[in-house]
Amino acid sequence: MSWKRGLLAALAVCGLLGGPAGCGSGDGHGRAERVSAPPVGRLLDGTDEKGRHYREVEKKNAPEIAIEVQPDSDYGWDVRLSVRHFRFSPAGAGARAVTGRGVALLYLDGRTIATLRGAEHHLSGDLVPRGTHHVTARLYADDRTVWTVHGKPVESTADITASVAGPTHGGAPARGPTRTPASTATPAGATAGTPVTAPPRRGTTGASGNGGRARTGTGGSPDSGGKAS
Repeated sequence: MSWKRGLLAALAVCGLLGGPAGCGSGDGHGRAERVSAPPVGRLLDGTDEKGRHYREVEKKNAPEIAIEVQPDSDYGWDVRLSVRHFRFSPAGAGARAVTGRGVALLYLDGRTIATLRGAEHHLSGDLVPRGTHHVTARLYADDRTVWTVHGKPVESTADITASVAGPTHGGAPARGPTRTPASTATPAGATAGTPVTAPPRRGTTGASGNGGRARTGTGGSPDSGGKAS
């Protein structure tokens, strides 16, 4: 039967050309073309103190952050972040910018002291000498570009005042006046530098006039717990 011999010959040719793809079937060897993800935001010329570039995003659904700092019982400070439209990336995340993801860098008086992958951090009292200091949390993408809105970093700053010495070398705490906590939950509509008073936590005092100034880079009313909303 001639038609069978023709079919066998055609199959043999397909085999020599590399299987079904050699006969023109499939779509690019059976694989869909990979489409690269669109870039997130827009890189600006501006950089932070370490030369890391700003990544500009639209204000709508942009990451937001607020910081709260309270003294603890061990002469240290409890730092809590509240974020919105943002999720903390786990350790080992790829070094690329993903919308609404990344880490927070914690600064004390402009000096980096910690990289945060969660909403809570303990700040050792040894790092906070007597006097008034500025604690800033700034949001970064996983490629360490700075999330920015209107050219300004997405960050929040708390002013704290340490007016008591830390533990002495003998282990007993030195005596002195109570430290002043910072209240930093910024309501919607508050502007940067506006004093804001938050309800005191159990076991702590409320913010006073010399240490309760809250400043945020984006405004808004972030949710606590490190989850996007």
